[in-house]
Amino acid sequence: MNPKKSIQQVAKMWQKDKKQYVKKSTISSYLLLLENHLLPEFGNQNTITEDEAQAFVFKKLESGLSKKTIKDMLIVLKMVLKFGAKHKWLVYQPFDIQFPTERKQHQLEVLSKAQQKTIMQYIKNNFTFRNLGVYLCLSTGMRIGEVCALTWEDIDIANGVIHINKTIQRIYNIEEHTRKTELIIDTPKTKNSHREIPISSDLLKLVKPFKNIVNSSFYVLTNEATPTEPRTYRNYYNNLMEAIGMPKLKFHGLRHSFATRCIESNCDYKTVSVLLGHANISTTLNLYVHPNFEQKKKAINQMFRSLK
Repeated sequence: MNPKKSIQQVAKMWQKDKKQYVKKSTISSYLLLLENHLLPEFGNQNTITEDEAQAFVFKKLESGLSKKTIKDMLIVLKMVLKFGAKHKWLVYQPFDIQFPTERKQHQLEVLSKAQQKTIMQYIKNNFTFRNLGVYLCLSTGMRIGEVCALTWEDIDIANGVIHINKTIQRIYNIEEHTRKTELIIDTPKTKNSHREIPISSDLLKLVKPFKNIVNSSFYVLTNEATPTEPRTYRNYYNNLMEAIGMPKLKFHGLRHSFATRCIESNCDYKTVSVLLGHANISTTLNLYVHPNFEQKKKAINQMFRSLK
């Protein structure tokens, strides 16, 4: 019989095992959740009851954390507990956690068509490589890490395609009691995030003059051998939006705006899902496919016409 171990001890052995199978950025996010939230709460225990897990969830909700963040914590916690139970180091009692019903519908932050046109026209009139990144995101739906990692060789002018094959992010390395950050270039978020996005005619006009004169291995946003990191570029974007007189919109709102324009243009949902690199179409449907008032009105009128 293996001697019982605390959740903190099991977590240390779990991370050593888990790092063999997942990306560096993934294990980094797991370790942050453990260090900042899970171990301070449960580290000295060798089992967790459902009541304790439920109380933890309510506590984190009250502190202002999102449901998604808390669900991510529970996923990590269950992985550690199952690993410990597998080796008979602790007892794992499966628990079923309940979240309070959301009273209001979450609204996506997106640009209006007029705002999007204003930004894109401003970038055409005030071209810089960093401004080009905003235009790229509005034209393709790229994530901030993907556009920061984009190099000129990823833009295929001849075939009118942008290849998304890498992302850049700064991760926390907190192994062996050290806490330091590291900028890494890695494969995209999921296997579906490896994708090819057609280049619009307007974007083609913008980038084509540069393709024959730039170094193909340089990063698009800097036109240099070194990239800019997402945090730095996010600050640049915020200043740009303020200078243009646009409302405060998170950088991810550019991606939401691209997807919304696609849906408004009656693009089929599967194609939009593939363009965005979503793992499955349900993510696209849940985020973006919501009938507007005119569509609802049309449905009601059609229903009553069918009764006549």
